Amino acid sequence: MHGVQQILEPSTIDLRPATNNSRCLRELFNARDLLWMWTLREIKIRYKQSILGAAWAILQPVALTLVFTLVFSYLARVPSDGAPYPIFAYTALLPWTLVATSIGFAVPSLINNTNLVTKIYFPKEILPLGAIGAALLDFLVATLVFVGMMIIYAVPLSLNLLWLPLLLVVQIALITGVSLVAAAINVFYRDVRFVVPLGLQIWMYASPIIYPVSLVPERFQTIYMLNPMAGLINSYRRVVLHAAAPAASELLLAFVVSAGICILGYLYFKKVEPAFADVI
Repeated sequence: MHGVQQILEPSTIDLRPATNNSRCLRELFNARDLLWMWTLREIKIRYKQSILGAAWAILQPVALTLVFTLVFSYLARVPSDGAPYPIFAYTALLPWTLVATSIGFAVPSLINNTNLVTKIYFPKEILPLGAIGAALLDFLVATLVFVGMMIIYAVPLSLNLLWLPLLLVVQIALITGVSLVAAAINVFYRDVRFVVPLGLQIWMYASPIIYPVSLVPERFQTIYMLNPMAGLINSYRRVVLHAAAPAASELLLAFVVSAGICILGYLYFKKVEPAFADVI
């Protein structure tokens, strides 16, 4: 915490509240060192006194993949678009775990750091963004298992894998928008922490994680794709498992919705930010 307080010295950050959106973004950029340090702090706290350490990042998607494979491949016989079900499921669970972990840790980030929120002026969005950054490390660690699965199942490599960074950027934009809104609302209504796990569970089943998009009736697919995770997960599978480019309409819709949520989420967060210290 001492390192964080050093960066929060008046000489490094303008202590006057931001008055417009462009200035808010400049302040966030100027506080990038604080964001980096806060992310490292989140990582250290998460794994401090943990027996398995970073292995927890792998355990969750692997365990769910095993359960889903047993239930939905051997018992329920859910189709997997020609891919082996374990890697079919893991391809979706990997990005989904990033969503669930990021939001789960970002939502209470303001409440859990009351002293900083009430006593020091700095861009408060750094707190949920740091939680997202820590979850991104978990995502990268869990990706190592996915690389091993690609080797085991002889998944061919193609130039379409170059789409992966773009898909990840779109997904992070979506996560950022949702996290900022939920974290801000949680300051005013503490019930949000109970709603988030339920909302994530419903969102998971509303996304093509267990099943392929092809199972969704065609007449409902337009509405279904308004869920940006549906287009993103299907794009991940197309790129990785089928060596194909993402469907342009799906990716474009996911990008537009995710960007809109990110922008609106940030604007809402900055609008209500001045009230945090009084309410929290």
